[in-house]
Amino acid sequence: MKVPELAALLLYFLLVLNIGIYFFFKDKKSGGTEKSYFLGGRNMNGWVSALSAGASDMSAWVLMGLPGSIYFYGVGQIWIAVGLLIGTFCAWWGVAPTLRRYSIAANDAITIPQFLTNRFCSNRKEIMVISAVVFVITYCIYTASSLYACGTLFNTVLGMDPKIAMVIASIVIVVYTFLGGYNAVCWTDFFQGVLMLGALMFVPIFAVIMMNGANFAAPEVNLSANYYNILSDGSANWKSFSDIISGLGWGLGYFGMPHILIRYFSIKNEKEMRKSQIIGWTWFVLIIGAASAVGLIGRRFLGDELMNSKDGNTLVFINMVREVFNWIGSSIGMISVAIFCAGILLSAILAASMSTADSQLLASSSAFASDLYKPLFRKNASDREMLWAGRIIVLIIAAVAFIIASRPECKGIMGLVSCAWAAFGSAFGPVILLALFWKRFTYAGALAGIIVGFMVDAVWYIFALNATNIYEIVPGFIAGLIASVVVSLCTKKPDEKVIELFNQARNVK
Repeated sequence: MKVPELAALLLYFLLVLNIGIYFFFKDKKSGGTEKSYFLGGRNMNGWVSALSAGASDMSAWVLMGLPGSIYFYGVGQIWIAVGLLIGTFCAWWGVAPTLRRYSIAANDAITIPQFLTNRFCSNRKEIMVISAVVFVITYCIYTASSLYACGTLFNTVLGMDPKIAMVIASIVIVVYTFLGGYNAVCWTDFFQGVLMLGALMFVPIFAVIMMNGANFAAPEVNLSANYYNILSDGSANWKSFSDIISGLGWGLGYFGMPHILIRYFSIKNEKEMRKSQIIGWTWFVLIIGAASAVGLIGRRFLGDELMNSKDGNTLVFINMVREVFNWIGSSIGMISVAIFCAGILLSAILAASMSTADSQLLASSSAFASDLYKPLFRKNASDREMLWAGRIIVLIIAAVAFIIASRPECKGIMGLVSCAWAAFGSAFGPVILLALFWKRFTYAGALAGIIVGFMVDAVWYIFALNATNIYEIVPGFIAGLIASVVVSLCTKKPDEKVIELFNQARNVK
Protein backbone atom coordinates (compact mmCIF):
# COMPACT_ATOMS: atom_id res chain seq x y z
CA MET A 1 0.00 0.00 0.00
CA LYS A 2 1.39 3.41 -1.00
CA VAL A 3 0.61 5.93 1.73
CA PRO A 4 0.62 9.03 -0.56
CA GLU A 5 -1.94 7.40 -2.87
CA LEU A 6 -4.12 6.50 0.10
CA ALA A 7 -3.84 10.08 1.40
CA ALA A 8 -5.00 11.46 -1.97
CA LEU A 9 -8.02 9.15 -2.08
CA LEU A 10 -8.98 10.00 1.50
CA LEU A 11 -8.64 13.71 0.72
CA TYR A 12 -11.04 13.25 -2.17
CA PHE A 13 -13.57 11.51 0.10
CA LEU A 14 -13.27 14.38 2.56
CA LEU A 15 -13.96 16.93 -0.18
CA VAL A 16 -17.22 15.36 -1.38
CA LEU A 17 -18.42 14.80 2.19
CA ASN A 18 -17.88 18.47 2.99
CA ILE A 19 -19.91 19.46 -0.07
CA GLY A 20 -22.83 17.36 1.19
CA ILE A 21 -22.57 18.84 4.69
CA TYR A 22 -22.40 22.39 3.30
CA PHE A 23 -25.60 22.05 1.26
CA PHE A 24 -27.38 20.27 4.13
CA PHE A 25 -26.93 23.27 6.41
CA LYS A 26 -27.57 25.74 3.58
CA ASP A 27 -30.90 24.10 2.71
CA LYS A 28 -31.82 23.78 6.37
CA LYS A 29 -31.18 27.48 6.91
CA SER A 30 -33.26 28.47 3.87
CA GLY A 31 -36.11 26.08 4.74
CA GLY A 32 -35.37 23.44 2.10
CA THR A 33 -38.32 21.93 0.25
CA GLU A 34 -38.95 18.83 -1.83
CA LYS A 35 -38.21 20.84 -4.98
CA SER A 36 -34.90 22.16 -3.66
CA TYR A 37 -33.76 18.72 -2.44
CA PHE A 38 -34.68 16.83 -5.62
CA LEU A 39 -34.15 19.54 -8.27
CA GLY A 40 -32.01 22.30 -6.76
CA GLY A 41 -34.86 24.79 -7.11
CA ARG A 42 -34.36 24.87 -10.93
CA ASN A 43 -31.46 27.22 -10.36
CA MET A 44 -28.45 25.43 -11.88
CA ASN A 45 -26.04 27.35 -14.10
CA GLY A 46 -24.77 26.11 -17.45
CA TRP A 47 -21.35 24.90 -16.31
CA VAL A 48 -22.63 22.86 -13.37
CA SER A 49 -25.54 21.37 -15.32
CA ALA A 50 -23.38 20.38 -18.30
CA LEU A 51 -20.51 18.79 -16.39
CA SER A 52 -22.87 17.21 -13.89
CA ALA A 53 -24.86 15.58 -16.71
CA GLY A 54 -21.66 14.34 -18.34
CA ALA A 55 -20.08 13.02 -15.15
CA SER A 56 -23.26 11.23 -14.05
CA ASP A 57 -23.46 9.67 -17.51
CA MET A 58 -19.94 8.38 -18.05
CA SER A 59 -19.24 6.34 -14.88
CA ALA A 60 -16.07 4.27 -14.53
CA TRP A 61 -16.64 2.85 -18.01
CA VAL A 62 -14.88 5.80 -19.63
CA LEU A 63 -11.74 5.35 -17.49
CA MET A 64 -11.60 1.58 -17.21
CA GLY A 65 -13.90 -0.02 -19.79
CA LEU A 66 -13.26 1.90 -23.03
CA PRO A 67 -9.44 2.24 -22.73
CA GLY A 68 -9.19 -1.45 -21.85
CA SER A 69 -11.30 -2.55 -24.81
CA ILE A 70 -9.23 -0.49 -27.25
CA TYR A 71 -5.98 -1.68 -25.65
CA PHE A 72 -7.00 -5.30 -26.14
CA TYR A 73 -8.93 -5.26 -29.43
CA GLY A 74 -8.11 -2.06 -31.30
CA VAL A 75 -9.95 0.82 -32.91
CA GLY A 76 -12.92 -1.34 -33.85
CA GLN A 77 -14.10 -1.07 -30.24
CA ILE A 78 -15.10 2.58 -30.55
CA TRP A 79 -18.55 1.90 -32.06
CA ILE A 80 -20.11 2.24 -28.60
CA ALA A 81 -18.37 5.60 -28.23
CA VAL A 82 -19.66 6.67 -31.66
CA GLY A 83 -23.21 5.70 -30.65
CA LEU A 84 -22.88 7.65 -27.42
CA LEU A 85 -21.51 10.72 -29.21
CA ILE A 86 -24.49 10.75 -31.59
CA GLY A 87 -26.93 10.11 -28.75
CA THR A 88 -25.63 12.83 -26.45
CA PHE A 89 -25.59 15.37 -29.28
CA CYS A 90 -29.23 14.62 -30.12
CA ALA A 91 -30.17 14.73 -26.42
CA TRP A 92 -28.51 18.09 -25.70
CA TRP A 93 -29.64 19.86 -28.87
CA GLY A 94 -32.96 18.15 -29.55
CA VAL A 95 -34.40 16.98 -26.23
CA ALA A 96 -32.94 19.18 -23.46
CA PRO A 97 -34.45 22.61 -24.28
CA THR A 98 -37.88 21.23 -25.14
CA LEU A 99 -37.97 18.98 -22.08
CA ARG A 100 -37.04 21.85 -19.77
CA ARG A 101 -39.81 24.08 -21.15
CA TYR A 102 -42.36 21.29 -21.14
CA SER A 103 -41.58 20.23 -17.56
CA ILE A 104 -42.26 23.80 -16.39
CA ALA A 105 -45.49 24.05 -18.37
CA ALA A 106 -46.57 20.61 -17.07
CA ASN A 107 -47.31 21.91 -13.58
CA ASP A 108 -43.61 22.38 -12.77
CA ALA A 109 -42.85 18.63 -12.77
CA ILE A 110 -39.70 17.61 -10.86
CA THR A 111 -39.42 13.94 -11.94
CA ILE A 112 -39.80 12.10 -15.24
CA PRO A 113 -42.92 10.16 -14.10
CA GLN A 114 -44.51 13.43 -12.91
CA PHE A 115 -43.77 15.03 -16.26
CA LEU A 116 -45.30 12.14 -18.20
CA THR A 117 -48.44 12.25 -16.05
CA ASN A 118 -48.83 16.04 -16.10
CA ARG A 119 -48.13 16.16 -19.83
CA PHE A 120 -51.49 14.45 -20.37
CA CYS A 121 -53.27 16.62 -17.78
CA SER A 122 -54.19 13.43 -15.95
CA ASN A 123 -54.78 12.45 -12.34
CA ARG A 124 -54.18 8.78 -13.06
CA LYS A 125 -51.32 7.12 -11.16
CA GLU A 126 -50.37 4.16 -13.36
CA ILE A 127 -47.41 5.81 -15.12
CA MET A 128 -46.03 7.19 -11.86
CA VAL A 129 -46.29 3.84 -10.09
CA ILE A 130 -44.91 1.70 -12.94
CA SER A 131 -42.09 4.19 -13.55
CA ALA A 132 -41.13 4.31 -9.88
CA VAL A 133 -40.96 0.52 -9.76
CA VAL A 134 -38.75 0.42 -12.88
CA PHE A 135 -36.55 3.14 -11.37
CA VAL A 136 -35.97 1.33 -8.10
CA ILE A 137 -35.23 -2.04 -9.75
CA THR A 138 -32.94 -0.70 -12.46
CA TYR A 139 -31.07 1.75 -10.26
CA CYS A 140 -30.14 -1.06 -7.88
CA ILE A 141 -28.30 -2.68 -10.80
CA TYR A 142 -26.83 0.58 -12.07
CA THR A 143 -25.56 1.68 -8.66
CA ALA A 144 -24.01 -1.76 -8.18
CA SER A 145 -21.73 -1.10 -11.18
CA SER A 146 -20.37 2.04 -9.52
CA LEU A 147 -19.72 0.29 -6.22
CA TYR A 148 -18.03 -2.57 -8.09
CA ALA A 149 -15.68 -0.06 -9.77
CA CYS A 150 -14.77 1.45 -6.39
CA GLY A 151 -13.99 -2.02 -5.05
CA THR A 152 -11.78 -2.78 -8.06
CA LEU A 153 -9.88 0.49 -7.68
CA PHE A 154 -9.12 0.09 -3.98
CA ASN A 155 -8.19 -3.56 -4.42
CA THR A 156 -5.80 -2.80 -7.28
CA VAL A 157 -4.23 0.37 -5.89
CA LEU A 158 -4.20 -0.32 -2.15
CA GLY A 159 -4.61 -4.09 -1.90
CA MET A 160 -7.80 -3.58 0.11
CA ASP A 161 -10.52 -6.24 0.19
CA PRO A 162 -13.04 -5.20 -2.52
CA LYS A 163 -16.04 -5.66 -0.20
CA ILE A 164 -14.55 -3.38 2.43
CA ALA A 165 -13.81 -0.81 -0.26
CA MET A 166 -17.40 -1.00 -1.51
CA VAL A 167 -18.70 -0.48 2.03
CA ILE A 168 -16.56 2.65 2.44
CA ALA A 169 -17.59 4.03 -0.96
CA SER A 170 -21.27 3.30 -0.22
CA ILE A 171 -21.13 5.16 3.08
CA VAL A 172 -19.49 8.25 1.55
CA ILE A 173 -21.89 8.39 -1.42
CA VAL A 174 -24.96 7.85 0.75
CA VAL A 175 -23.90 10.46 3.33
CA TYR A 176 -23.41 13.38 0.92
CA THR A 177 -26.46 12.41 -1.18
CA PHE A 178 -28.53 11.89 1.98
CA LEU A 179 -27.54 15.28 3.39
CA GLY A 180 -27.14 17.62 0.45
CA GLY A 181 -29.62 16.33 -2.14
CA TYR A 182 -29.56 17.62 -5.72
CA ASN A 183 -27.28 20.60 -5.05
CA ALA A 184 -24.64 18.41 -3.42
CA VAL A 185 -24.90 15.82 -6.18
CA CYS A 186 -24.57 18.41 -8.97
CA TRP A 187 -21.66 20.28 -7.42
CA THR A 188 -19.74 17.10 -6.60
CA ASP A 189 -20.43 15.89 -10.14
CA PHE A 190 -19.12 19.21 -11.48
CA PHE A 191 -15.77 18.78 -9.71
CA GLN A 192 -15.72 15.10 -10.65
CA GLY A 193 -16.28 15.96 -14.31
CA VAL A 194 -13.34 18.36 -14.26
CA LEU A 195 -11.15 15.75 -12.56
CA MET A 196 -12.11 13.00 -15.01
CA LEU A 197 -11.34 15.13 -18.05
CA GLY A 198 -8.08 16.43 -16.61
CA ALA A 199 -6.85 12.95 -15.74
CA LEU A 200 -7.71 11.48 -19.13
CA MET A 201 -6.02 14.32 -21.02
CA PHE A 202 -2.95 14.51 -18.78
CA VAL A 203 -1.94 10.83 -18.82
CA PRO A 204 -1.60 10.12 -22.58
CA ILE A 205 0.25 13.43 -23.16
CA PHE A 206 2.90 12.62 -20.56
CA ALA A 207 3.05 8.99 -21.70
CA VAL A 208 3.99 10.20 -25.20
CA ILE A 209 6.62 12.56 -23.73
CA MET A 210 8.03 9.68 -21.71
CA MET A 211 8.05 7.36 -24.76
CA ASN A 212 10.07 9.92 -26.73
CA GLY A 213 12.66 10.20 -23.97
CA ALA A 214 16.11 8.70 -24.34
CA ASN A 215 15.68 6.41 -21.31
CA PHE A 216 12.38 4.81 -22.36
CA ALA A 217 12.72 1.07 -22.94
CA ALA A 218 10.09 0.17 -25.52
CA PRO A 219 8.14 -2.92 -24.39
CA GLU A 220 7.28 -5.86 -26.61
CA VAL A 221 4.16 -5.12 -28.65
CA ASN A 222 2.39 -7.67 -30.85
CA LEU A 223 -0.51 -6.07 -32.69
CA SER A 224 -2.98 -7.86 -34.94
CA ALA A 225 -3.01 -6.90 -38.61
CA ASN A 226 -6.37 -5.11 -38.19
CA TYR A 227 -5.71 -3.40 -34.87
CA TYR A 228 -6.20 0.07 -36.39
CA ASN A 229 -9.16 -0.93 -38.60
CA ILE A 230 -12.44 0.52 -37.35
CA LEU A 231 -14.35 -2.28 -39.11
CA SER A 232 -12.37 -5.06 -37.46
CA ASP A 233 -13.03 -6.92 -34.21
CA GLY A 234 -9.33 -6.79 -33.38
CA SER A 235 -8.41 -10.05 -35.07
CA ALA A 236 -8.43 -11.09 -38.70
CA ASN A 237 -12.24 -10.87 -38.72
CA TRP A 238 -14.46 -7.98 -39.78
CA LYS A 239 -16.91 -6.47 -37.33
CA SER A 240 -20.30 -8.08 -37.73
CA PHE A 241 -23.40 -6.04 -38.57
CA SER A 242 -24.83 -6.90 -35.15
CA ASP A 243 -21.70 -5.52 -33.41
CA ILE A 244 -21.99 -2.18 -35.21
CA ILE A 245 -25.75 -1.89 -34.66
CA SER A 246 -25.33 -2.79 -30.99
CA GLY A 247 -22.59 -0.20 -30.54
CA LEU A 248 -24.61 2.55 -32.19
CA GLY A 249 -27.66 1.43 -30.19
CA TRP A 250 -26.04 2.70 -26.99
CA GLY A 251 -26.91 6.20 -28.15
CA LEU A 252 -30.63 5.45 -27.75
CA GLY A 253 -30.18 5.30 -24.00
CA TYR A 254 -29.83 9.08 -23.67
CA PHE A 255 -33.49 9.66 -24.46
CA GLY A 256 -34.63 7.60 -21.48
CA MET A 257 -31.96 8.02 -18.82
CA PRO A 258 -33.73 9.65 -15.84
CA HIS A 259 -30.63 10.87 -13.97
CA ILE A 260 -29.45 12.64 -17.15
CA LEU A 261 -32.85 13.99 -18.25
CA ILE A 262 -33.45 15.47 -14.81
CA ARG A 263 -30.38 17.69 -15.33
CA TYR A 264 -32.22 19.39 -18.18
CA PHE A 265 -35.14 20.15 -15.83
CA SER A 266 -32.97 22.07 -13.39
CA ILE A 267 -31.22 24.52 -15.74
CA LYS A 268 -31.99 28.12 -14.73
CA ASN A 269 -33.05 29.65 -18.06
CA GLU A 270 -32.68 29.54 -21.84
CA LYS A 271 -29.36 31.38 -21.78
CA GLU A 272 -27.87 28.85 -19.37
CA MET A 273 -29.37 26.05 -21.48
CA ARG A 274 -27.48 27.20 -24.56
CA LYS A 275 -24.30 27.41 -22.50
CA SER A 276 -24.90 23.90 -21.16
CA GLN A 277 -25.39 22.52 -24.65
CA ILE A 278 -22.02 23.82 -25.86
CA ILE A 279 -20.14 22.87 -22.69
CA GLY A 280 -21.79 19.46 -22.36
CA TRP A 281 -21.14 18.43 -25.95
CA THR A 282 -17.55 19.75 -25.93
CA TRP A 283 -16.77 17.97 -22.65
CA PHE A 284 -18.15 14.73 -24.03
CA VAL A 285 -16.14 14.88 -27.26
CA LEU A 286 -12.95 15.65 -25.32
CA ILE A 287 -13.43 12.91 -22.76
CA ILE A 288 -14.30 10.22 -25.31
CA GLY A 289 -11.33 11.24 -27.44
CA ALA A 290 -9.00 11.24 -24.43
CA ALA A 291 -10.23 7.83 -23.24
CA SER A 292 -9.65 6.38 -26.71
CA ALA A 293 -6.16 7.92 -26.74
CA VAL A 294 -5.39 6.24 -23.39
CA GLY A 295 -6.25 2.85 -24.94
CA LEU A 296 -4.27 3.39 -28.15
CA ILE A 297 -1.20 4.99 -26.56
CA GLY A 298 -1.37 2.56 -23.67
CA ARG A 299 -0.95 -0.35 -26.09
CA ARG A 300 2.43 1.06 -27.15
CA PHE A 301 3.33 2.39 -23.72
CA LEU A 302 2.58 -0.76 -21.71
CA GLY A 303 3.15 -3.29 -24.47
CA ASP A 304 1.71 -6.76 -23.95
CA GLU A 305 2.05 -6.82 -20.16
CA LEU A 306 -1.72 -6.80 -19.50
CA MET A 307 -2.77 -9.13 -22.31
CA ASN A 308 -2.70 -12.24 -20.11
CA SER A 309 -3.85 -10.56 -16.91
CA LYS A 310 -7.21 -11.59 -15.46
CA ASP A 311 -8.32 -7.99 -14.92
CA GLY A 312 -6.09 -6.48 -17.59
CA ASN A 313 -8.99 -4.85 -19.42
CA THR A 314 -9.69 -2.59 -16.42
CA LEU A 315 -6.08 -1.76 -15.46
CA VAL A 316 -4.79 0.20 -18.47
CA PHE A 317 -5.47 3.68 -17.06
CA ILE A 318 -4.33 2.71 -13.55
CA ASN A 319 -1.03 1.24 -14.75
CA MET A 320 -0.33 4.21 -17.05
CA VAL A 321 -0.92 6.70 -14.22
CA ARG A 322 1.46 4.84 -11.93
CA GLU A 323 4.24 4.48 -14.49
CA VAL A 324 3.98 8.09 -15.67
CA PHE A 325 4.20 9.48 -12.13
CA ASN A 326 6.97 7.12 -11.10
CA TRP A 327 8.92 8.51 -14.05
CA ILE A 328 8.06 12.12 -13.13
CA GLY A 329 8.98 11.50 -9.49
CA SER A 330 12.29 9.92 -10.41
CA SER A 331 13.07 12.79 -12.79
CA ILE A 332 12.52 15.52 -10.22
CA GLY A 333 13.64 13.55 -7.16
CA MET A 334 10.27 13.80 -5.42
CA ILE A 335 8.80 10.29 -5.48
CA SER A 336 6.31 10.79 -2.63
CA VAL A 337 4.90 13.96 -4.16
CA ALA A 338 4.55 12.25 -7.54
CA ILE A 339 2.79 9.25 -5.96
CA PHE A 340 0.39 11.64 -4.17
CA CYS A 341 -0.37 13.29 -7.53
CA ALA A 342 -0.94 9.84 -9.03
CA GLY A 343 -3.46 9.22 -6.26
CA ILE A 344 -5.29 12.42 -7.23
CA LEU A 345 -5.57 11.24 -10.83
CA LEU A 346 -6.66 7.78 -9.73
CA SER A 347 -9.37 9.56 -7.77
CA ALA A 348 -10.84 10.24 -11.20
CA ILE A 349 -12.04 6.62 -11.18
CA LEU A 350 -13.72 7.27 -7.85
CA ALA A 351 -15.15 10.45 -9.36
CA ALA A 352 -16.56 8.56 -12.34
CA SER A 353 -18.10 5.90 -10.11
CA MET A 354 -19.47 8.21 -7.44
CA SER A 355 -20.85 10.80 -9.86
CA THR A 356 -22.98 8.10 -11.45
CA ALA A 357 -24.02 6.45 -8.19
CA ASP A 358 -25.09 9.65 -6.45
CA SER A 359 -27.23 10.73 -9.40
CA GLN A 360 -28.88 7.34 -9.57
CA LEU A 361 -29.63 7.29 -5.86
CA LEU A 362 -31.16 10.75 -5.98
CA ALA A 363 -33.26 10.02 -9.09
CA SER A 364 -34.61 6.81 -7.59
CA SER A 365 -35.33 8.46 -4.24
CA SER A 366 -37.21 11.34 -5.90
CA ALA A 367 -39.25 8.87 -7.96
CA PHE A 368 -40.11 6.83 -4.87
CA ALA A 369 -41.00 9.80 -2.68
CA SER A 370 -42.85 11.92 -5.24
CA ASP A 371 -44.35 9.26 -7.50
CA LEU A 372 -45.01 6.28 -5.24
CA TYR A 373 -44.98 7.20 -1.56
CA LYS A 374 -47.02 10.41 -1.68
CA PRO A 375 -49.72 9.51 -4.25
CA LEU A 376 -50.35 5.98 -2.93
CA PHE A 377 -49.58 6.01 0.77
CA ARG A 378 -49.43 9.56 2.16
CA LYS A 379 -51.34 12.02 -0.02
CA ASN A 380 -51.00 14.76 2.58
CA ALA A 381 -47.32 14.17 3.33
CA SER A 382 -45.41 17.33 4.27
CA ASP A 383 -42.20 18.46 2.56
CA ARG A 384 -40.21 17.25 5.55
CA GLU A 385 -41.82 13.80 5.41
CA MET A 386 -41.14 13.59 1.65
CA LEU A 387 -37.48 14.45 2.19
CA TRP A 388 -37.09 11.68 4.74
CA ALA A 389 -38.95 9.17 2.56
CA GLY A 390 -36.49 9.93 -0.22
CA ARG A 391 -33.51 9.65 2.09
CA ILE A 392 -34.64 6.27 3.42
CA ILE A 393 -34.95 4.84 -0.10
CA VAL A 394 -31.36 6.05 -0.75
CA LEU A 395 -30.22 3.80 2.09
CA ILE A 396 -32.25 0.83 0.84
CA ILE A 397 -31.05 1.05 -2.77
CA ALA A 398 -27.43 1.47 -1.67
CA ALA A 399 -27.73 -1.67 0.46
CA VAL A 400 -29.26 -3.73 -2.36
CA ALA A 401 -26.65 -2.42 -4.83
CA PHE A 402 -23.88 -3.50 -2.45
CA ILE A 403 -25.34 -7.02 -2.27
CA ILE A 404 -25.49 -7.24 -6.08
CA ALA A 405 -21.94 -5.92 -6.55
CA SER A 406 -20.43 -8.23 -3.92
CA ARG A 407 -21.92 -11.47 -5.26
CA PRO A 408 -19.40 -13.84 -6.95
CA GLU A 409 -21.53 -14.10 -10.11
CA CYS A 410 -21.60 -10.30 -10.56
CA LYS A 411 -21.00 -9.49 -14.24
CA GLY A 412 -18.64 -6.61 -13.55
CA ILE A 413 -18.72 -2.95 -14.52
CA MET A 414 -19.58 -3.26 -18.19
CA GLY A 415 -22.14 -6.02 -17.71
CA LEU A 416 -24.06 -4.12 -15.03
CA VAL A 417 -23.94 -0.78 -16.86
CA SER A 418 -25.12 -2.25 -20.17
CA CYS A 419 -28.03 -4.03 -18.48
CA ALA A 420 -29.32 -0.92 -16.68
CA TRP A 421 -28.65 1.42 -19.61
CA ALA A 422 -30.71 -0.75 -21.94
CA ALA A 423 -33.59 -1.06 -19.48
CA PHE A 424 -33.97 2.70 -19.10
CA GLY A 425 -33.46 3.43 -22.80
CA SER A 426 -36.05 0.85 -23.82
CA ALA A 427 -38.67 1.80 -21.23
CA PHE A 428 -38.49 5.59 -21.38
CA GLY A 429 -36.61 6.59 -24.54
CA PRO A 430 -39.46 6.23 -27.06
CA VAL A 431 -41.99 7.62 -24.59
CA ILE A 432 -39.97 10.80 -23.87
CA LEU A 433 -39.44 11.49 -27.59
CA LEU A 434 -43.11 11.03 -28.46
CA ALA A 435 -44.22 13.04 -25.43
CA LEU A 436 -42.12 15.99 -26.58
CA PHE A 437 -42.76 15.94 -30.31
CA TRP A 438 -46.08 14.19 -31.11
CA LYS A 439 -49.40 15.91 -30.38
CA ARG A 440 -51.42 12.73 -30.94
CA PHE A 441 -49.61 10.85 -28.17
CA THR A 442 -51.92 9.56 -25.41
CA TYR A 443 -51.61 8.51 -21.79
CA ALA A 444 -52.45 4.90 -22.68
CA GLY A 445 -49.78 4.95 -25.38
CA ALA A 446 -47.16 6.18 -22.91
CA LEU A 447 -48.07 3.51 -20.37
CA ALA A 448 -47.94 0.79 -23.04
CA GLY A 449 -44.57 2.03 -24.30
CA ILE A 450 -42.97 1.92 -20.83
CA ILE A 451 -44.27 -1.59 -20.06
CA VAL A 452 -43.60 -3.15 -23.49
CA GLY A 453 -40.17 -1.54 -23.87
CA PHE A 454 -39.04 -2.71 -20.44
CA MET A 455 -40.44 -6.24 -20.87
CA VAL A 456 -39.02 -6.79 -24.37
CA ASP A 457 -35.63 -5.56 -23.16
CA ALA A 458 -35.68 -8.04 -20.26
CA VAL A 459 -36.89 -10.99 -22.37
CA TRP A 460 -34.33 -10.29 -25.10
CA TYR A 461 -31.53 -10.08 -22.51
CA ILE A 462 -32.49 -13.44 -21.00
CA PHE A 463 -33.35 -15.46 -24.10
CA ALA A 464 -32.00 -13.84 -27.29
CA LEU A 465 -28.88 -11.80 -26.52
CA ASN A 466 -26.37 -14.64 -26.86
CA ALA A 467 -28.08 -16.08 -29.93
CA THR A 468 -28.32 -12.81 -31.88
CA ASN A 469 -25.44 -10.78 -30.40
CA ILE A 470 -27.69 -7.70 -30.71
CA TYR A 471 -27.74 -5.41 -27.67
CA GLU A 472 -31.16 -5.60 -26.03
CA ILE A 473 -31.74 -1.84 -26.15
CA VAL A 474 -32.29 -2.04 -29.92
CA PRO A 475 -35.30 -4.43 -29.92
CA GLY A 476 -36.54 -2.97 -26.63
CA PHE A 477 -36.54 0.60 -27.97
CA ILE A 478 -38.22 -0.43 -31.23
CA ALA A 479 -40.89 -2.44 -29.40
CA GLY A 480 -41.59 0.41 -26.99
CA LEU A 481 -41.90 2.86 -29.88
CA ILE A 482 -44.29 0.62 -31.83
CA ALA A 483 -46.44 -0.07 -28.75
CA SER A 484 -46.65 3.65 -27.93
CA VAL A 485 -47.72 4.63 -31.46
CA VAL A 486 -50.18 1.76 -32.01
CA VAL A 487 -51.95 2.17 -28.66
CA SER A 488 -52.11 5.96 -29.09
CA LEU A 489 -53.73 5.59 -32.52
CA CYS A 490 -56.20 3.04 -31.15
CA THR A 491 -57.31 5.23 -28.25
CA LYS A 492 -59.19 8.51 -28.07
CA LYS A 493 -57.39 11.62 -29.28
CA PRO A 494 -56.01 13.97 -26.60
CA ASP A 495 -58.47 16.67 -25.57
CA GLU A 496 -57.98 20.37 -26.22
CA LYS A 497 -56.41 20.95 -22.81
CA VAL A 498 -53.58 18.52 -23.63
CA ILE A 499 -53.06 20.05 -27.08
CA GLU A 500 -53.01 23.55 -25.57
CA LEU A 501 -50.34 22.44 -23.09
CA PHE A 502 -48.33 20.92 -25.95
CA ASN A 503 -48.38 24.27 -27.78
CA GLN A 504 -47.74 26.29 -24.61
CA ALA A 505 -44.60 24.27 -23.85
CA ARG A 506 -42.93 25.76 -26.92
CA ASN A 507 -43.11 29.24 -25.40
CA VAL A 508 -42.08 28.72 -21.76
CA LYS A 509 -38.77 30.46 -20.94
